[in-house]
Amino acid sequence: MLHYYHIKIELRLEAIRVLRSRLQLREKLKEKLVEALQAVLPIVAIVLVLSFFIAPLSPSVLLCFLLGAVMIIFGMMFFTLGAEMSMTPMGERVGSAMTKSRSLPKMIVIGFILGFIITISEPDLQVLANQVPSVPNLVLILSVAAGVGAFLVIALLRMLFSMALPPLLVTLYAVVFVLAAFVPKDFLAVAFDSGGVTTGPMTVPFIMALGVGISAIRSDRHAADDSFGLVALCSIGPILAVLILGIAYSPGESSYTAAFLPDIQDSVELWDLFMVGLPAYFKEIALSLLPIMVFFGVYQFAVLHMSRKALGKILVGLFYTYIGLVLFLTGANVGFMPAGNYLGQVLAALPYRWVLIPLGMLIGYFIVKAEPAVYVLNKQVEEVTDGSISAKAMGTNLSIGVALSVGLAMLRVLTGISILWMLVPGYGIAIGLSFFVPKIFTAIAFDSGGVASGPMTATFLLPLAMGACEALGGNVLTDAFGIVALVAMTPLCTIQLLGLFGKIQAKRRSVAQYQALRAQLEQVPDGMIYWEVS
Repeated sequence: MLHYYHIKIELRLEAIRVLRSRLQLREKLKEKLVEALQAVLPIVAIVLVLSFFIAPLSPSVLLCFLLGAVMIIFGMMFFTLGAEMSMTPMGERVGSAMTKSRSLPKMIVIGFILGFIITISEPDLQVLANQVPSVPNLVLILSVAAGVGAFLVIALLRMLFSMALPPLLVTLYAVVFVLAAFVPKDFLAVAFDSGGVTTGPMTVPFIMALGVGISAIRSDRHAADDSFGLVALCSIGPILAVLILGIAYSPGESSYTAAFLPDIQDSVELWDLFMVGLPAYFKEIALSLLPIMVFFGVYQFAVLHMSRKALGKILVGLFYTYIGLVLFLTGANVGFMPAGNYLGQVLAALPYRWVLIPLGMLIGYFIVKAEPAVYVLNKQVEEVTDGSISAKAMGTNLSIGVALSVGLAMLRVLTGISILWMLVPGYGIAIGLSFFVPKIFTAIAFDSGGVASGPMTATFLLPLAMGACEALGGNVLTDAFGIVALVAMTPLCTIQLLGLFGKIQAKRRSVAQYQALRAQLEQVPDGMIYWEVS
């Protein structure tokens, strides 16, 4: 009888645990939905205001944009929840296990394989490959993946041996700009864009969690600081790989795939348009996630041996990640891309075409908040720094940086200025600041550049620049491409300026405290010291 009651109590406790888990999941989904609404609705509001008062959009484009926005909102909700449940714990556990092995050759091999397969899994890489017809898609994808793999190894070695990030960045970017002098003009902007495109929603959560996992094994006080910087170094690998390809293949002419502008007559055609895109993205994201799942499955069987409960949670998280990315990319590519292209054409055709610069900056300020990987970065920064760098401060500075970059990109569209006139001084300022700001701010800043230039940049801002460039009769490859590179560059300066400002404020507080203490001591009679302990 006692045994019967014991089983009954256990079943009830299990039912309570399941109910509590479901309630927690519901609360998490609600929280992520609110975050997604806060990120996407400002962009929707801006486009609606422009379409009604400044740049009228066709009903077909506007309806596609609105339905795309709904899909992006729910896609972000599921993706951010899934990344927390799966990609982050996977990366942390793999990183910890790699470091515990204490085998440098094993870590180098595993690090390269990880960087390679995660890059192949990045959906935006296929978009880049389609823009460079002079190089076979497979060659470009494998080269970029090899570049990320090699630089992930360099990033891991930097963490293990506590190497300073600024001198490493100076050396690597010097090599980048020397190679840039030998690359054909039409290929240059695409090469720099590749650095931002390959650090997207699949790559960033896993690589950043990998850094946290490795730093957790280290006991020194700089371990947390060194957990950042992996994305920064992994962004350089694709740039070098594509620059080398540009020199090796000597591409004469390149072209780009123009955004498809929908022409729908009713709601059924609108729905059919999205239903055609969904199966393609279901397949694409499944193929993207497969290498990561296979690698983690092998690693789980051979090394990790996680509990069934922990493994089940990761699998559920991967499912949410999968659904979220499918919805997000369908909404972005089918709904946002045509709207961005059409909006750019209409704005550039206005008599006061200079309005492209302030409007582009306004869109850039808000659109970075809709990047899926930005939430992952901001949350991790707040956790690792124990709240000293808040997610809100990170988000504001990222928005300011992206606003500046879109303004510069629109200036290029209007004037045709070479991208090197902006990249060389921009990276010069960023690397110069790295020698004066706290170590952690440099690593976070260079990580944020790769994070900010994600799928929203590729599917809305880039088509916006392309549409404007087409309307003005410019060279799309030289004048419109490069916006991703600029979006990846400006946060390097704004985040580091945040760190410099914090350092100056801390120094002023220390001086004020010292002067206050000295004033108190001067009031004490000679030979007498009185301490008040509170």
